[in-house]
Amino acid sequence: MSDYQKQQAKNTIIDLAGQGLDLVTFWQGANEVLARTVPNYMSPCWFTLDPASLLVTSHYNPEMLELSPEWLAHEYFEDDFHKIANVARSKRGLSTIHEATEGDPSRSPGWNLYVRPYGGDQELLVALRTSAGEVWGVMGLYREQGQPLFDPDECRFLQGIAPYLAEGARRGLLIGEATEPEGLEAPGLIILKEDWAVESLTPGMAQWLDELPGGDWTVQGKLPPVVLAVAGRALRSAEHADAPGEVALARVLSRSGRWLVLHGAALVGSGARRCAIIIEPSHPARIASLLMAAYELTEREQEVTRLVLQGNSTAEIAAHLVISVHTVQQHLKSVFEKTAVRSRRELIGRVFFSHYEPRLRDNEQRTISGRPLRGGPLNQHRNT
Repeated sequence: MSDYQKQQAKNTIIDLAGQGLDLVTFWQGANEVLARTVPNYMSPCWFTLDPASLLVTSHYNPEMLELSPEWLAHEYFEDDFHKIANVARSKRGLSTIHEATEGDPSRSPGWNLYVRPYGGDQELLVALRTSAGEVWGVMGLYREQGQPLFDPDECRFLQGIAPYLAEGARRGLLIGEATEPEGLEAPGLIILKEDWAVESLTPGMAQWLDELPGGDWTVQGKLPPVVLAVAGRALRSAEHADAPGEVALARVLSRSGRWLVLHGAALVGSGARRCAIIIEPSHPARIASLLMAAYELTEREQEVTRLVLQGNSTAEIAAHLVISVHTVQQHLKSVFEKTAVRSRRELIGRVFFSHYEPRLRDNEQRTISGRPLRGGPLNQHRNT
């Protein structure tokens, strides 16, 4: 693949990420690009993750729309060489099964159970990490026996497009939550024409527009200045359909004293230019409130649990929280008692199967029925 082809493929991914596509449509577009640039077997496997816990919230592969319970049990209860969370939290953000097993994939129980029986030989996992450092997903690529190993040039290309794949995933989840709100704090979506006229907005958007400084949408139909500024930046970055634009971001203190985040992207696929703006509250990760509601964990116990879910060791947790290893062990003992588990692995499995597998299964059915996908854990203590 020439440098020109790689740049064109990267531009296509950037364009897809900024179009405001639902998640499945975005994955499908990315599949077409990858089929031309990084040959792979049986389509990529796409996973979205909760950045706070690095646990899976959705999965998409057109040839396998539902993950088996056995695969999930292996991923969250068993040790292995090539785990999603380990790759997601690694500095490199990319790993192959051949690297992880020092050239002998048969050492991996997961490879023997879930890759080889389907005709696969190679597995490459790449973290979808934004420029801000948040991991919103992982992509898995596969090759059959007898094919060349994924080479350094292909790995560099995948690392180069990973931030844009992450942004597309993040925006796809936001759009899904905005179009089918789940609770009062769901994001809002507004589409503006090039002359700043409102083309459409989701039901929950009015509250966010009224809460932003300078806005008075409900009474006067007045858009806040920051919305227009973000829209202007997004449109200026995409002059025409062949020039991929950038996602414009702004973080604003609302009238009520809380921070809101605005995401803006130009829609320049055809016809007149438009801009999509998503507004969401910059609230703490949903995993924190879930852990408190479900298990009554203290704030420090929640922090320790979140780091355990991400795969951090006791020493790493101690360094991150600037506390002693002994203190971490004491917090873990309390967490185990409150969650009725006996080990870190059991804790990860308990949280995943209680709060994340329901979200994953709901998203699988949404994929099949063509409905938008959702992110984050499913809080079954509230109506959805």
